[in-house]
Amino acid sequence: MAKKAAKKASQRKPSAAASQETAADPGSVPVVGAREPCPCGSGRRYKACHGREAAHAVQQLVQRPFEGLPGEADWVAMRELVPAATAPLTLRQGVAGEGEQPSVTLATVLPMAWPAMRRADGSVLLGLQTQASSGDVSRDLADALEQALAAEPGSPVPGRRPAPGGPRLQDLLDLSAPVVPTVHTGFDFWLEDAETASGEVAASLERANASVIPTERLQGVESAYWCGTPEKNHLRWVTTHPEEELLDALARLSAAGEASLGEGTRLVGSFRAHGLTVPVWDLPREMSAADCEKPAAAFAERLADVLAAPAPLTAEERRVRAGLVNRQITLG
Repeated sequence: MAKKAAKKASQRKPSAAASQETAADPGSVPVVGAREPCPCGSGRRYKACHGREAAHAVQQLVQRPFEGLPGEADWVAMRELVPAATAPLTLRQGVAGEGEQPSVTLATVLPMAWPAMRRADGSVLLGLQTQASSGDVSRDLADALEQALAAEPGSPVPGRRPAPGGPRLQDLLDLSAPVVPTVHTGFDFWLEDAETASGEVAASLERANASVIPTERLQGVESAYWCGTPEKNHLRWVTTHPEEELLDALARLSAAGEASLGEGTRLVGSFRAHGLTVPVWDLPREMSAADCEKPAAAFAERLADVLAAPAPLTAEERRVRAGLVNRQITLG
């Protein structure tokens, strides 16, 4: 009888007071699988309890997740356009505790698409091209970074859904330190000593390196990336100008015949990625990144002049603008 009574008591719904107590601080409840018991102790499954708040948080898409970070446009480029690149990051004071701060490097992609990894020497690699689950890429990356800082050396970080209300990269990084990418021809940066790789590791690295599209970052203008393909080359330029103003300016320059980067080049449209607009040019196959430097710098000056003197668009400029909008593709 006592056992039956205890069993019935364990199956009763929690009291109103208990429900209010467990719901008082949803941010303190860890994230678990949807069908697992909720960690708050309510006796309900996570998806029917505090998982509701987490599901709501997933739907809150942050349009510009890298806004406020140094080099926002390069973050977008490394996330969506560049196959192999790294950039050193500087942690905010106290994020990694006291004492010597670990080396943290942002990387486009890591082996097995890991969100992050802690190398044997204690340094951290943070992968940028990973699946986001919270609706805020910055929050997902911050969660992976915190896991890596707490991981044992030599450990990868598994993917997971971050807790609602967790920190973002803007909370963990020193926002006064510049973020400058270095573009690589392959993924040798995965390993501390790629020359000693052998067996399956060497084969995996070789396959990954063979898939890399040649890419270079221009030096004379910010966040512009040349890439080479078998058919033609391209220049993709991530900008932070407001989209509507930028499209107006591109339309005015195109209508005036001033949007090209030289003979054989053509402004073909733009991408929209993480709240920023990325104009794209087709280039002749023989046009290298070095060949783009002067024309790109000259175009940047023409664009700045047009942006500084906005004016109503003519009928022809509106037609050109409509064409640019129709060819726009959203990434991410």
